[in-house]
Amino acid sequence: MQTATISFDHFNALKDADAHDRIRAAKAKLGDRVVLLVHHYQRADVYQHHDLTGDSLRLSRLASETDAEFIVFCGVHFMAEVADILSKPEQIAILPDLAAGCSMADMANLAKVERSWRELTEVLGNCDELITPVTYINSAADLKAFCGEHGGIVCTSSNAPKILDWSFAQREKILFFPDQHLGRWTGHKMGIPLEDMIVWDPDLEYGGHTPEAIKKAKMLLWKGHCSVHQMFQPAHIIKWRNQHPDGFVISHPESAFEVCKQSDFVGSTEYILKTVKDAAPNTKWLVGTELNLVNRLAEEVKHEGKLVQFMSPMVCMCSTMQRIDPQHLAWTLENLVEGKVVNQITVPAHEAPLAKLALQRMLDVS
Repeated sequence: MQTATISFDHFNALKDADAHDRIRAAKAKLGDRVVLLVHHYQRADVYQHHDLTGDSLRLSRLASETDAEFIVFCGVHFMAEVADILSKPEQIAILPDLAAGCSMADMANLAKVERSWRELTEVLGNCDELITPVTYINSAADLKAFCGEHGGIVCTSSNAPKILDWSFAQREKILFFPDQHLGRWTGHKMGIPLEDMIVWDPDLEYGGHTPEAIKKAKMLLWKGHCSVHQMFQPAHIIKWRNQHPDGFVISHPESAFEVCKQSDFVGSTEYILKTVKDAAPNTKWLVGTELNLVNRLAEEVKHEGKLVQFMSPMVCMCSTMQRIDPQHLAWTLENLVEGKVVNQITVPAHEAPLAKLALQRMLDVS
């Protein structure tokens, strides 16, 4: 590939309609050399251009199965990392805007996880014999590599129960990061008492706990959360039930425990989509997950008389994923047409094999 690229300055002021035309033209020229993987939370004006779409687990599988030369990931940084890890060596993973990150993933970093592991070793002894580290897929590649190195695994919101079953079969405790809510809800559904799942604050010595509390705990839940799903409150559900006593509430497990507990259904984005789409006509749904997905779902089922409402009265979409817009996508694809790669995502060689090991364990268990 040539080193010189087309500057984004030429695209920044591009009207949306023109950007869409140029995206379609570039895709036509590239043909099967490029595949666009698009997450469910992506904004509608980009989502319309997808070749393949899904939640994190589905896109992880698709990244390993595509034969395209270029994998353009319309999602966030950790998703493009997974695509790079699982794809073939000759394939190139690309993120149209490098600013598209994940605030939850940023709440856990390798330095803090390694320090926490050392502290746990001081209290418990050999952690590699006692604790299975489990990282949510919403995490950086180096944390996936940490799990690979220490006998751990990756999970998604779709497969978390299976992953926790596997993890407890390996060792007696779990260190779960970076989302405390998914870990807590999954552990609760497995019958683990709430008092046996303690929140580990990496900014406090020993996570803010006594050695006795650490020894007693079954799960150590990293103090992290999703900025979108934390917006949902039990009060939103109460208001909905007062207005629609015959309606249903469905939430993503990244939501707070109290929200999940008051919901009729709890599950991943794929689960939410399937449940609402398969429901009887004229049913009413309050949905606790990302706004773009909820709006898209509402449009898809309204012809069946179904009412789908976003749970929060505040507008809260995944703001970092919103950064990928038609202008960035057009810029990315037109550079590829010119034989130039922009924003390639490459996981370092010392991390990729270990991260792939943790991801492969997940795929095997799933």
